[in-house]
Amino acid sequence: MEDKISSQRVSVGWVLLFIAWFVVTSATLVSLFFSEVMDVPVCVLCWYQRVAMYPLTLILAIGLFPYDPKVVRYAGSLVVVGWVIAMFHVLLVAGIIPESAHPCVQGVPCSQTFFSLLGFLTIPLMSLLTFTVIGFLLFFAQRMEPS
Repeated sequence: MEDKISSQRVSVGWVLLFIAWFVVTSATLVSLFFSEVMDVPVCVLCWYQRVAMYPLTLILAIGLFPYDPKVVRYAGSLVVVGWVIAMFHVLLVAGIIPESAHPCVQGVPCSQTFFSLLGFLTIPLMSLLTFTVIGFLLFFAQRMEPS
């Protein structure tokens, strides 16, 4: 009887990975909603963040069924790249990065905010928070697995 119960338990690592998948899928859908439905222009740095974010939806889903804790290695690299780009973008919007280092010379300016929630939550900040949450979830998912 006890073997049956323990085999039906869901791993804590799997639950954390599922939450990370849910967060990244929600972020992907929200970013598509902003650009395609609300017609919010997408700058170069936002595209780079999307390049890091969108594949995570598929990678984490593949790691969930069947559960493979090693998926954290592959997803983690995209999370780090996306986090660095998002941090650069947040610093750019805040005016901390000098004008000479702005990567968006033509097209949509990366330092301009087209959408702000609650007066301070910009799209680059939402991206940074999303990558941070996903990073923590993946870190703890890996830590929960027995060595």
